[in-house]
Amino acid sequence: MKFGLAYNTASHGTDPDLLSAAARHAENCGFESFYLSEHIVMYPGAELPGYIPLPPDLAVADPLECLAYLAAATSTLLLGTGVLLLPYHHPVVLAKQLATIDFLSRGRMSLLTIGLGVLPGEAAAIGVDFTTRGRRADEAIDVLRLLWGGDAAGVSFQGEFFSLTAACSFPKPHDGRILPIHVGGSSLAAARRAGRRGDGYFPGGRLTAEQRAGQITVMRAEAAAAGRDPAALEYTRWGQLDMTADEVQALASQGVTRLIISPRATEEADLAAELAGFARRLGLG
Repeated sequence: MKFGLAYNTASHGTDPDLLSAAARHAENCGFESFYLSEHIVMYPGAELPGYIPLPPDLAVADPLECLAYLAAATSTLLLGTGVLLLPYHHPVVLAKQLATIDFLSRGRMSLLTIGLGVLPGEAAAIGVDFTTRGRRADEAIDVLRLLWGGDAAGVSFQGEFFSLTAACSFPKPHDGRILPIHVGGSSLAAARRAGRRGDGYFPGGRLTAEQRAGQITVMRAEAAAAGRDPAALEYTRWGQLDMTADEVQALASQGVTRLIISPRATEEADLAAELAGFARRLGLG
């Protein structure tokens, strides 16, 4: 089992010293990865599903800028998003941003997890039709991979939302690889997208055990139908700071390959103690 840390700038603040300290503590404790989430804009009345209000002054720092900063503060920690709102990014620009982070970090931009977004006002502010965001995401995944894999002759793509002809994108990711793309979300559509196009699936936390099992079945069936190896897809889940080794083993038996936990503490000393205690109890490192 691999373990990652999800750091929420909305709750932990945007202090760069605490952000980098959290990443270094995670790395020193044996965590594999560090995740940041994304919201591009807020607005009065914004709510997450379940009628969870979001304050309009919620400070969510840009995840890619933060990950580039953290790449310089760490040496082995894999960099992840949980999630990046893919329909709200142009894939030609995003391909360059992600390749640059991966190139500079020597191959650590390995856990890009994409989602569609659930706030209609966020889509409207960016000029994206909220109802098209699934199709936009599918096209964007294809464009990203084309650009990362293309050579000096360029690549072309004609889709509903994106069009490019003989486009060249350099530098390439580290060692010329195609960056993995994981799919996040709590819907059957997300599970299907993960099976057809993803390198892994990171379902949301507000699912019953039955719903979760059903989605993994759908993901694997879609992968097989697309001629892909279902066993090659990683399965990431949310975990808890107080989980036991037996609980981890139970999740591993269900095919989970990575658990992501979120620190509660907002002071560096307390946060370091939380991570060290978790690592000691579960034998990280």
